[in-house]
Amino acid sequence: MKTLQHSTLRVKELEARIEGMHTSLICAFNQLLDLKDLNTGFHSTRLAEWGVRVARDLGVGRECLRDVEMAALLHDIGKMGIPDSVLKSPARLTDQQWALMKKHPEYGWAIVRLFPEFERASLFVLHHHEHIDGAGYPAGLAGTEIPIGARIVAVIDAFDAMTSNRPYRQGLPFEEAIRRLVLARGTQFDPSVVDCFIRIASEEQAGVFAATGTGVAVAV
Repeated sequence: MKTLQHSTLRVKELEARIEGMHTSLICAFNQLLDLKDLNTGFHSTRLAEWGVRVARDLGVGRECLRDVEMAALLHDIGKMGIPDSVLKSPARLTDQQWALMKKHPEYGWAIVRLFPEFERASLFVLHHHEHIDGAGYPAGLAGTEIPIGARIVAVIDAFDAMTSNRPYRQGLPFEEAIRRLVLARGTQFDPSVVDCFIRIASEEQAGVFAATGTGVAVAV
């Protein structure tokens, strides 16, 4: 009996160490993103929080929540393979530059799929720029062909990108970013994900108003 209990404890210890190693590796990759582009690292952390909340509210299975969090954190890890001249360009990208930028989901998939037990998360990374109407990339998937985690990351990634400052433009106000999500609902984005995220983002925005005591929109 003691031998069995010892073996069980040993297995649990090993599982905890593996889980800790996964967490450390994810954090390390996120730090690499910070070194490459500081805004990208913070951006990914925000997305991880939103992604888990949306997934939970949509009833995504518990096992999948970790994959959504992983994909939200590392969805842009493939940008490590994009030259700074493209990634940080102050001007609109040329067709050739844009074609290179569109490779980052595939680069990200090639990295994340190497993590044991994160094959599903790697697919979320690969397909987070697909559109519900099939006009996205890299595979031109449509509707429910797109994994739910990728559909979630697509919405929260787009919102955060719209409200964040870029070298070539200022971030959009909260209300305008929400308006654009609604306009793309059913074409670029999954309607159920959009509706869920808008509710969550609006609740956060109301909290910002309450905390600041102002009625001025604040980009989140």
